[in-house]
Amino acid sequence: MNRKKFAIILFCMMLVFVMGQFTGVRAFVEGVERGQSGSYAFELFNDSETMDTLKSKIQEEAAKRKIEPVDAVIDRVWKAIPGYNGLEVDIESTYQKTKAGPEGAEIQYVYREIKPRVSLDDLEPQPIYRGNPAKPMAALMINVAWGNQYVVPMLDTLDEAKVKATFFLDGSWLKKNVELALEIQKRGHQIENHAYSHPNMSQLEDSRARLEISKTKDLLKEKLGVDNRWFAPPSGDFNDKTVRQAADQGLKTVLWTLDTVDWRNPTPYSIVAKISKKVEPGSLILMHPTASSSEALKDIIKSIQDKGLKLGTVDETLSPSRVGTPVS
Repeated sequence: MNRKKFAIILFCMMLVFVMGQFTGVRAFVEGVERGQSGSYAFELFNDSETMDTLKSKIQEEAAKRKIEPVDAVIDRVWKAIPGYNGLEVDIESTYQKTKAGPEGAEIQYVYREIKPRVSLDDLEPQPIYRGNPAKPMAALMINVAWGNQYVVPMLDTLDEAKVKATFFLDGSWLKKNVELALEIQKRGHQIENHAYSHPNMSQLEDSRARLEISKTKDLLKEKLGVDNRWFAPPSGDFNDKTVRQAADQGLKTVLWTLDTVDWRNPTPYSIVAKISKKVEPGSLILMHPTASSSEALKDIIKSIQDKGLKLGTVDETLSPSRVGTPVS
């Protein structure tokens, strides 16, 4: 290499050392050593410098866009509250995607979720009354032990609104109504455990209480192929022992945030007004297949969605997964 080329290379290395940009020097040196013209080597330098600037911009913006995850906690009032995933920019994927796109195009950020350090599974067994308040989702809980004539009309309304609910089935009802249960499942809804004979769980002896849960759990598996995860105690009656008995069988005990009290036959209007006023992110809304809830269901769904909340199953609402991810 002659002195002139060596001097050019040395000058550029010193300049970029001061700027902290080693990639550009490497490209420039490689260009000169391959015998390419000085102008072409400088183009390589400039391209590399542009890419380094792009990555720096992505890194700077990523720091601003990061959302920290929220741990699951045991609240004094609400008991177990699930966590909520955070969000961060995937810097390398964003860089590669942008580099592969047209020159001068806006950066298309790629995101990934960040799991909380503490999940529901890490907490001691506690009842769950609501989802994480940072998650803009709510769930419809439909407890079924009677009211067959309203099940299909409610399913039709849910289909029309493209909404999935969670049906908690009484085991004795399931045994007599397998075809109707299969129809609920066919429509894509989540099916879970509501004990076997609708007892007051807190008043049962241990062996009977465990049997109430296990008998329905086994039926769900046998008749529907469902791997049961959640237990809703009949009438909301339970004690600490009930929660532990469910946990021993791999189930989390779930109650509700809002109750339609539809078994008292309120007017559909009053149900809608109550839900519309009180529903919040994370709300679990209890109903049954009654005339009141069947007639109110369409407007219940609309009132929840009008508040910017997505309706999902209990499983979805209580999971830490985020609702929606920014596009850019």
